[in-house]
Amino acid sequence: MSSKDQKTTADGYAYLTKRTLLSKAKAAGKKAARSAMEIMGYVLVAEDGWIVRKNADGTTERVEKIPC
Repeated sequence: MSSKDQKTTADGYAYLTKRTLLSKAKAAGKKAARSAMEIMGYVLVAEDGWIVRKNADGTTERVEKIPC
């Protein structure tokens, strides 16, 4: 049995592993953040218990503390 056969089901569909799913989701998130930065000039992220605005010029600004 080849490695290709081990990654597909009997009916030919590929397995979706947790590792693959996380990798693709992370890559998609990075691509979306780059696109948003180009369009809007900033992105909002959660960082160290705060909502933080990261601007295209490299500056950051704390917007609001996340309630715990």
